[in-house]
Amino acid sequence: MSTYLRSEHLINPIGIDAPNPRLAWRLEDTRRGAKQTAYQVFVGTDSLAVSQGRGNSWDSGKISSDANLVVYKGNALQPFTKYFWRVDVWDKEGQKGGLGKMASFETGLMNKQNWQGAWISDSRDVNLKPAPYFRKAFTASKKVKSARAYIAVGGLYELYLNGKKVSNHRLDPMYTRFDRRTLYVTHDVTSQLKSGQNAIGVLLGNGWFNHQSTAVWYFHEAPWRARPAFCLDLRITYEDGTVETVTSGRDWKTALSPVIFNSIYTAEHYDARLEQPGWNTVDFNDSKWKGAIDRSAPSQNIVAQALHPIRNIEAIPAKSMQKLNDTTYVFDLGRNISGVSQIKVKGPAGTVLRLKHGERLYKNGHVDLSNIDGHYRPTDNTDPFQTDIFILSGKGEDLFMPRFNYKGYQYVEVTFNKPLTLTQENLSGYFMHSDVPPVGQVKSSNPTLDKIWAATNNSYLANLFGYPTDCPQREKNGWTGDGHIAIETGLYSFDGITIYEKWMADHRDEQQPNGVLPAIIPTSGWGYDWANGPDWTSTIAIIPWNIYLFYGDVKILEDNYQNMKRYVDHITESSPGGLTSWGLGDWVPVKSQSPVELTSSGYYFVDASILASAAKVLGKQTDYEQYAALANKIRNAINAKYLNKETGIYGKGIQTELSFPLYWNIVPDELKSKVAANLARRVAADNFHLDVGLLGAKTLLNALSENGYADIAYKVAAQETYPSWGWWIKNGATTLYENWNIQAEKDISLNHIMFGEIGAWIYKGLGGIKPDPAEPGFKHVILKPHFVAGLNQFEASHQSPYGTIVSSWKKSGNKLIYTVKVPANSSATLYLPAETGKKVYENGKLMNGTSAKNKQESGRELMQTIDLVAGSYQFEIK
Repeated sequence: MSTYLRSEHLINPIGIDAPNPRLAWRLEDTRRGAKQTAYQVFVGTDSLAVSQGRGNSWDSGKISSDANLVVYKGNALQPFTKYFWRVDVWDKEGQKGGLGKMASFETGLMNKQNWQGAWISDSRDVNLKPAPYFRKAFTASKKVKSARAYIAVGGLYELYLNGKKVSNHRLDPMYTRFDRRTLYVTHDVTSQLKSGQNAIGVLLGNGWFNHQSTAVWYFHEAPWRARPAFCLDLRITYEDGTVETVTSGRDWKTALSPVIFNSIYTAEHYDARLEQPGWNTVDFNDSKWKGAIDRSAPSQNIVAQALHPIRNIEAIPAKSMQKLNDTTYVFDLGRNISGVSQIKVKGPAGTVLRLKHGERLYKNGHVDLSNIDGHYRPTDNTDPFQTDIFILSGKGEDLFMPRFNYKGYQYVEVTFNKPLTLTQENLSGYFMHSDVPPVGQVKSSNPTLDKIWAATNNSYLANLFGYPTDCPQREKNGWTGDGHIAIETGLYSFDGITIYEKWMADHRDEQQPNGVLPAIIPTSGWGYDWANGPDWTSTIAIIPWNIYLFYGDVKILEDNYQNMKRYVDHITESSPGGLTSWGLGDWVPVKSQSPVELTSSGYYFVDASILASAAKVLGKQTDYEQYAALANKIRNAINAKYLNKETGIYGKGIQTELSFPLYWNIVPDELKSKVAANLARRVAADNFHLDVGLLGAKTLLNALSENGYADIAYKVAAQETYPSWGWWIKNGATTLYENWNIQAEKDISLNHIMFGEIGAWIYKGLGGIKPDPAEPGFKHVILKPHFVAGLNQFEASHQSPYGTIVSSWKKSGNKLIYTVKVPANSSATLYLPAETGKKVYENGKLMNGTSAKNKQESGRELMQTIDLVAGSYQFEIK
């Protein structure tokens, strides 16, 4: 039976533009060896017919295949149409399973020519601070069957229908290069629409479109900058089959709102005295409001936003409150988050509250912003950093939560311009981020390790807002280096493909004709001349390749192949010898700095290697041969300059210099064991502590565990003294930091993802769960668990496209119990250490004969390999 049906990697999406959507499912079969031998897909507009095995749009026929991801190949999809689909599957015995569950997807406008509404705004003044309201009353003349609101915006929006906010999305639409790609969002508003009189309301925010705050990245000089504008089509389908569309135009009315200032970078200011109750309802008198004005569209490329939206994911009540004086209170959420705070307070009209959000406190108890405001360049004191301003209405209890902003913080300092009394219950926080479903879980017998994993996930999510960022407070920038360093960490724990597909479209928008990419994506123009060497902007190759490995979906390689090629060709043109010094290097190291040329040339090699692999996957044989040869040339150039073949040492022999070539497969095969042994000795000489920066933190633990030194890798990972991840945890961290040194004077954001590879390593280096490039998407699972000294119990699970993979082990005396689950329609190769005098049993049966292959060397470890079909297993090593 098929389950977990997805269209475009979403469950029952609406408003998609893909002319040939991808359809995916899982085989539900718990028997050992469970496998799909054939499938048949039915797609149609009649749900009853599809449920009975008839598709008027597409019937694939019975296809003998174990594929669980297919591309729609039926009749041309029509806009504004709901399609139902199901898939029937045949099991390993050729028997047809029970009737597959039914799913759906719904097309959006499909083509920009289908828009009927006009782009409208309230003004042409980019310096006007209050956010604008828009409204329109209309009549739904018949009984409503369904209704969809399609809204494209330059800026941010909140949509209301008959006084109620539509959906629980936050900060829509996602940030793009607005003058090259504009996103629209589809909402099902059937339940909020009624026959007869209705009113629709829109509140617009600035977002990254009309950035009024000033910082070192020149957001306020964006070439697209304009007063926020929108285009809306409310498409109503009546019971009699007729369709009516309510559109945006000059007949809409507009006025300024109580949101008197909003900046996604700094904060939001709100004057409750300016509220206009009922502004988005039918009975409101808008005679004093002005007419909207026409505006040009930000771009000619208006496409559907098909990804997991940003939401308020978790409400976090204040853990404690400290009254500093009659006008100052400090609230502590007990953890560092990205998001907003909500305050409920009652006081005289005109009372001004200032809510300052920060990650640290001064010794006197006040909020300290000195670690996160270093790049802000205010022109006056009217826009304080991470400080909301709220003016009370005096009409009972006022409630405030920013609409068009988010911050990174743990503490909120609330000050009044006159004494008021607060309690701990007056303020709470909301953890906001892209609502990507969790797909991974880790737990072990080491509480510090588990806290490191949780802190890594917190930082990953706190930096996911429709694109991956570096930090949620000081910058909110889509730093490419941070993005590719954390890609595996993200994908092991969260279903992030829709966010990354959007981000790679941002890359395509930003890439210059010569192949150059900026260091931050999206960007208003900053980042093309600093920080954008291959050690950072290798995102163009590394992100698509990892998505392909984790999902088995070739589309992201197809979409970005020419961009990868253009990028690699540019480096080749500027560095024909195979070595390049273009880049930042091993950013924020502990003490030792590796040569930029070594690491940047290494990423050039990685890019060329990925490009060759992608060419092979896509059937581009000539390109494959060309770029495989280029990769080999780069590897040889690196080794010729940096590798001492006699000693097996790269450069000075520091941790990054040794681990980087090992992890990225630059080391000649015959020297890997020697280089790995040198790395192990170097780490021991460093007292089993880190001596790496950003790039080395990606490679160190993996290079050790993949080359026979997993015990040492774990010893480093589990350290609790400086410098280490555990040192942060022992000092109260709930997120990852930007600097190993907690007392550093700069680069000390307390919520950064740049050192986040440890989250992925826990799955790989301890659980041993890895995708197989030959059969991606975990069609075939590589299982190389390491039963490291110092850890007694460990379990990792990952929900792959085929189902849940589990790798779990527990030590019991001189016996080790290893439990594994391989999902249906998948297989695995298990690598177990073949220790002298110990044997492997499964359900009491000695593993030998046809199920066990010859022992083979893997680094220092002697390994035994066992081929596994789908199913659950428990092994004993004793």
